Amino acid sequence: MKSARLVSILLLLQTRGRMTAAALAEELEVSVRTVYRDVEALSEAGVPLYGDAGHAGGYRLLDGYRTRLTGLTAGEAEALFLAGAPGPAAELGLGPLLAAAQLKVRAALPSELREHADRVSGRFHLDAPGWYADNGTGTGTVPYLPAVADAVWNSRVLHVLYRRWREPTDVRRRLEPYGLVLKAGRWYVVAGPGPRTFRVDQILELVAEDEEFSRPDGFDLGAFWAAYQRDFHDRLHRAEAVVRLAPGTRLSGPAGDAVRVNGVPDEGGWTRATVPIESVEHAHAEFLRLGTGVEVLAPPELRERIAATVAALARTYT
Repeated sequence: MKSARLVSILLLLQTRGRMTAAALAEELEVSVRTVYRDVEALSEAGVPLYGDAGHAGGYRLLDGYRTRLTGLTAGEAEALFLAGAPGPAAELGLGPLLAAAQLKVRAALPSELREHADRVSGRFHLDAPGWYADNGTGTGTVPYLPAVADAVWNSRVLHVLYRRWREPTDVRRRLEPYGLVLKAGRWYVVAGPGPRTFRVDQILELVAEDEEFSRPDGFDLGAFWAAYQRDFHDRLHRAEAVVRLAPGTRLSGPAGDAVRVNGVPDEGGWTRATVPIESVEHAHAEFLRLGTGVEVLAPPELRERIAATVAALARTYT
């Protein structure tokens, strides 16, 4: 819209100072001719805007002039909560709103705070996905994320075909989507009844209905997710192992926490501790990764399995 573009020109000049017509056109994704017309419209409206010719020329506002047209729209305010994650904001279709919101907030800051904000944004960047996340093709795509997000915003019922890990793998579900969570590069939808948690990239088919639903009174997405994670880890680490760790060897996660809480030093500077494990199979792989930095004392089946693997490796390399 022209009105929104005029405000953007005003805010760009206010925050960046002098800008050429070509730079404004590139920023706004319009033609230079359109910028000329917009600048003329601003001048006719009484905005003290001046143009300088020459190599170092461009448009600028009269020194000291500041617009107060910095109010956020509802959509921009929603996008602003994702200001630290431009990638996820773009996935939700909020990229342009996020850019507009950031521009308005930056324009409203005093010059010294604006310079500080620029230093921060130039030194910190959030990259949520892990190193081995898909590059946007194949199984890493989340084709139904915009539709799920729209259903969350508007409290609309979804009917989905969902793929889960146990039989039957493909099931149909009626979802009342309460909210979306981004965890380690993956999107999850928390939905009723229940509520329960579903990976958005495991949705195979989706039909958005006109039927509306009401979120439960007092439902708190952040509190639910924190409780869900605690329950997940409690269910994940139901077994235990007794280990000895060489000096300098560190375990991560709940196992590392257990070592710090109940670890007991023994001879040679080693540390003995009882740590939680997911399963013998999982612990087998994790402890082998540490090589001679760990000795498993119990349970017997884990110790025997590691010994068998080490013996097999020895035969392979001798």
